[in-house]
Amino acid sequence: MSTTTHVPHPVRAAAIAVSVVFLLVGVLGFVPGITAHLDRIAFAGPGSGAHLLGVFHVSVLHNLVHLLFGAVGLLLSRTAPGARGFLIGGGAVYLVLWVYGLVVDKGSAANFVPLNAADDWLHLGLGAGMVALGLALKSSPVARSA
Repeated sequence: MSTTTHVPHPVRAAAIAVSVVFLLVGVLGFVPGITAHLDRIAFAGPGSGAHLLGVFHVSVLHNLVHLLFGAVGLLLSRTAPGARGFLIGGGAVYLVLWVYGLVVDKGSAANFVPLNAADDWLHLGLGAGMVALGLALKSSPVARSA
């Protein structure tokens, strides 16, 4: 009797891993102790006083965006093309968010997510990493479509 182990396509595995991290970060943004000053969290805007890991400025909206991003990533990672689209498209969104973070006045209402310098650098690395994964994990002649 032989057993078969189902291993997802590498781009699917990468998209699933990134999605799970987004879900985890979204949940942790609501956990006291992991998110500093959670009692000062606001729905949105620069007035939110909460910081994930004491570093990354978060709000209810910011956490919900992470949860939504993770859920969409899991849905799209059901196929290799969907996973690739999530990594490249999602990475592009985070690169745009990085640029937005660089130009927005951090104290203004336009900083609705909200963002701080640590978020900006994280968004650069996350966006570049997601795009790189989506482009690097191309189908090989022997790769399965699973």
